Amino acid sequence: MTKKMMLSKMTTQPNQASSCKIGLDDGDPPTLRDLTERLRLTPNDGKIWFDDRRMVLLGANAFGVLRREIIESLGFSRACSLLMRVGFSAGSADAAFVRKHWPLNDEAGALTAGERLHAVMGMVKVETVRRDHDIPNGIFNAEFLWHGSIEAAEHINAYGLSREPVCWMQLGYASGYASAFYGKRVIYRELECAGCGGSFCRIVGEMTNQEIGSTHDLSWLTPGEYLAPEARKSSRQTTGVTTASSPASIHEKIDTQKIVGISAAVSIALQKIERVAPTPATVLFNGESGVGKDLFANELHRKSNLANGPFVALNCAAIPDTLVEAELFGVEKGAFTGAEKSRPGRFERANGGTLFLDEIPSLSYEAQGKLLRTLQNGEIERVGGAHPIQVNVRVVAASNKDLFKEVQNGLFREDLYYRLNVFPIRLPPLRERQDDIPLLIEHFLYRYSNVYKKNIPGLTRKASEALLDYSYPGNIRELQNLIERGVINALDSEPLNVFHMFDDVGFATKLNPPSGLNIDPTGELEAGTSGPDLFGRGKIDDTQKSAKYHRRSEAEILSNALYKTDGNVSKAARELGVTRAKLAYRIQKAGLDPSLFRHL
Repeated sequence: MTKKMMLSKMTTQPNQASSCKIGLDDGDPPTLRDLTERLRLTPNDGKIWFDDRRMVLLGANAFGVLRREIIESLGFSRACSLLMRVGFSAGSADAAFVRKHWPLNDEAGALTAGERLHAVMGMVKVETVRRDHDIPNGIFNAEFLWHGSIEAAEHINAYGLSREPVCWMQLGYASGYASAFYGKRVIYRELECAGCGGSFCRIVGEMTNQEIGSTHDLSWLTPGEYLAPEARKSSRQTTGVTTASSPASIHEKIDTQKIVGISAAVSIALQKIERVAPTPATVLFNGESGVGKDLFANELHRKSNLANGPFVALNCAAIPDTLVEAELFGVEKGAFTGAEKSRPGRFERANGGTLFLDEIPSLSYEAQGKLLRTLQNGEIERVGGAHPIQVNVRVVAASNKDLFKEVQNGLFREDLYYRLNVFPIRLPPLRERQDDIPLLIEHFLYRYSNVYKKNIPGLTRKASEALLDYSYPGNIRELQNLIERGVINALDSEPLNVFHMFDDVGFATKLNPPSGLNIDPTGELEAGTSGPDLFGRGKIDDTQKSAKYHRRSEAEILSNALYKTDGNVSKAARELGVTRAKLAYRIQKAGLDPSLFRHL
């Protein structure tokens, strides 16, 4: 199939589309009925549910008041960025919901589901103008009209007509939904806005990458700075490059030390860094291995008053116990066999800057005591030395273990723990940063495509879903390795597929496939031991069926599902984890009549 044939297109005229009434059951699943049937109200418990997610029914006036308070507190620019990030997170969550319940949807169906969800949530009515998308080859261009935007209406109520588009949360939602579904950054922009006096809002969406990112305002993708403008200006003045470098080396430095993320967890961590950076307080980063503690430590250094000084890092777990003190405090000539000359330790090299001690629980008890003394009086003494040396160093520590438990177990000094734990910052694992995965995928894909001189246009649908559903025990470092491996394995101009990145060792067990299904190393769905091979999704031969699985007939499964749901096809589809349209087709093919299962 040619690239042109793969391109899915849809074009309608606005005046034609707006005159059409869309029924609850019209179109491919999930239909509006499929989505509205997921809503459940349990007023006795004070709860509203959309599928398994708790919701809140918020009045438009209350939403407008909340929006106005954010704008008045942060200003228009930072309020815009914040609300777009909130919308991005909501869109990402809804994309995960659609992937879970309608896993076989094609790209067009996925987009339609997002449009309908946007309407069901009461934000806006969406009208499609055009869609051009060929995701594996990096093509996505779409245009929509929004009618009845709640953001535009509430902005006008508060401030009157605006000179610039104001549907910030909805733009973030559309960007987050598409990005999370395709595993590639998709950005929507508002060309016309009802908040500016128009009769509708016009938005366009397209894939972006770091090569063309400068042509778009993408500043909202980085969690904002919440200090006063004067403090932010002072901080920025101390974060420039202090050594002469070529443009290429500067670009590489920025790229490799960039914190990529839009999730609330990352935003909280960065806000804490911004608050503590101007102070001399000791900071302790807590997080699993691979979450990027070194990047956050670098960010803290760049925002601190010592930014013009050196940043020195030491992985305490990589240094033998016998050499840790020499590495930290330096050594005098003749202090021990092999010490042929004096040399400074990490504290002296970091003088006037920041010393980052990673994996600090690995320090020996003796080294912990000497570190505590240095933190208390600002002095070090070289191994074999006789005179103290004064140092001005900010210590930043990191641990992938619970230090308090280490103290309780007698493995870490309690006094040092309290000295380090002045300002703790928890860094979340990647499984708590699902919103960030598409941005991280694009970041690493761009980096390694450049490193290995390959043109990798994008990812296949299977690859995107695999990366979005993976549990990442190795966190961001593991995702980085997967993308690098994929770029190495893929041919030039070939999109990444699952088999480029994953081998078959433990892969299926780390994913969350639909009930009764596994995913093989090529990304195909295959039947598992926990359920039937229904609806053509299995990849299993007759020998396996007879030897291992002993399944009931499809008709029996369908009958049981209809019996349990009183003949309600939509409920039966939810029970089986398939689309209503797919189930209705199978019921008809099996010769079953749902009405016969009612009131039995």
